[in-house]
Amino acid sequence: MKKISILFTFMVIALVAAAQPAITFTNTTHDFGDVYVTDGRVSYVFEFTNTGTEPVVISKVNPSCGCTKPDWTQTPIAPGEKGVIIAKYDPSTPTGKAMVFNKTLTVVSNTGKNVVLTIKGNQIPRPTLPAAENKSQVLR
Repeated sequence: MKKISILFTFMVIALVAAAQPAITFTNTTHDFGDVYVTDGRVSYVFEFTNTGTEPVVISKVNPSCGCTKPDWTQTPIAPGEKGVIIAKYDPSTPTGKAMVFNKTLTVVSNTGKNVVLTIKGNQIPRPTLPAAENKSQVLR
């Protein structure tokens, strides 16, 4: 009888462990290439699927800096369904200067594992006008 109750306990633990949400992203990195400050904010949609057996709930998405704003599917995602994390990068926020950027968004959910998404690219500054051209634009 003792062996049966131990076996039953292990089966219950295995079933509980198997019934979990899981996230599988199509990709976790996006390279924007050249991002021109004059073009303004750019965004990319990271798509994921709930590959678990319970609904996935995204509780928050933490960006690595203020130049990156996230948005995400706010409702629970049922097993087999898809959701999104939208990463919005504003090139004018950090400095508006030429730089290579590499930003992350940490996805916190009920899966028990955080996922780190990465956006990167080359930030191209505003073109500077020679003094003569700059004057003519001010006078117009």
